[in-house]
Amino acid sequence: MSDLRIGVLGYGLRGSLARVAHRPGAGSRVSALADPDPAARAKAARDFPGASTTADHREVVTSPDIDALLVLTPDHTHADLACEALRAGRPVLVEKPLDITVERCDRVLRTAHETGTRLYVGHNMRHMPVIRLLRDLVEGGAIGTVKTVWVRHFVGYGGDWYFKDWHAERRYSTGLLLQKAAHDLDVVHWLAGGYTRQVQAFGDLLVYGDNPHRRPPGEPKTPDWYTEDGHWPPHTQRALNPVIDVEDVSLVNMRLDNGVLAAYQQCHFTPDYWRNYTVIGDAGRLENFGDGPGAVVKVWNSRRSGYRERPDAEHLVPDRTDQDGQHGGADPLLIDEFLRFVRHGGRTDTSPVAARMAVAAGSGATESLRDGGIPRAVPPLDPELVAYFERGQLRAPQG
Repeated sequence: MSDLRIGVLGYGLRGSLARVAHRPGAGSRVSALADPDPAARAKAARDFPGASTTADHREVVTSPDIDALLVLTPDHTHADLACEALRAGRPVLVEKPLDITVERCDRVLRTAHETGTRLYVGHNMRHMPVIRLLRDLVEGGAIGTVKTVWVRHFVGYGGDWYFKDWHAERRYSTGLLLQKAAHDLDVVHWLAGGYTRQVQAFGDLLVYGDNPHRRPPGEPKTPDWYTEDGHWPPHTQRALNPVIDVEDVSLVNMRLDNGVLAAYQQCHFTPDYWRNYTVIGDAGRLENFGDGPGAVVKVWNSRRSGYRERPDAEHLVPDRTDQDGQHGGADPLLIDEFLRFVRHGGRTDTSPVAARMAVAAGSGATESLRDGGIPRAVPPLDPELVAYFERGQLRAPQG
């Protein structure tokens, strides 16, 4: 089987996904890449020998030497680039979130429906070992019927990853309840088997709002913008983004369309970085302790009791980092699924509809947060689009 020729738009932090997709002789290779930054293009030329590089994304989108595209650019550009790719007949993987507004997400889904071109969204956490384990336990009935889901998200590196570039600005991200939490909102929906219908949130810029150590406008990030051991506690951060107007602490409540109640909390004032999921059903509860290799998911469901450190069952999160360290080994599995989808179509574990609903929940939560916590109704998606994507992006049979 010949390699699929991959075009890449954007070669920033998520350029790691392009490197995972570059498998010369094993099914796919990066053949062309566009990025306006000369340094990014130079790095791409080293990482992908023989691939063409350009500053103009249109040269890649319209190239006859491309079979599929990866859109790895900043969030607010996703819809425009994805729609260009879809109209050009290029199957496309769009990095999450699908975009930063519900309207722009809906435009992408409508364009995919109108053109019939295959659309895939990179919600890689659906392939993370800890999430797959949680999902398998829930689907297997380990705790009965899900009634509520709680998520605590500790973001120890928030000052490095989200407050030193465009992520810190509403005009580029809407807010971290969309940009950052889109992962977790999607997981909540997946574990609970429903989508958010109503959302309410509180939050504030409590950690980085009064830090005066910001770069002048137009000045790039410093070479040591991120270090594994430094920049802690948060007040020691330096060279932050010139504009910071997104919240760094937030609390969200959700009512799903199947009656499940859910809650999500995100905090950037913490030394540790991980996600804790608690899922409670009518026959027990489960909870993960750690979210990487060696972590465990504990299940309590045999009897009522006080506090019990020892659960009724304990499941080890498998180690797949031998494939790739990114996201616990999820990125290679994401690319595997995308490549299969490009070649053969069909249903996928990731879902454009679910990606849109994660943005809708995050966007509504952000609106509520900035409006005194007033609940927001999450706008539904056109049923025709829902049906199209549930069929694996196939037209409805005629007659």
